[in-house]
Amino acid sequence: MAPVIPDNVVVRYRGFVLIPIVPTGWLVRPERSPMVVLPFRFPAASLDQLKAEIDGRLLDQSLAADDQGFAA
Repeated sequence: MAPVIPDNVVVRYRGFVLIPIVPTGWLVRPERSPMVVLPFRFPAASLDQLKAEIDGRLLDQSLAADDQGFAA
């Protein structure tokens, strides 16, 4: 069974702040600027699914930066 995150707890993960919005899901915001990935909302899901989404977006951003000749 997945761990339950209380409403008043904020989770930090890979430079992002994950704020639970009960019962609709999560608000994901970068901890600081410049923002590599813009803030977004994620529907109610497990914390593992949210982390996988963040990892995917970071990978997409990294690949896009490589295509433009910039180092991520």
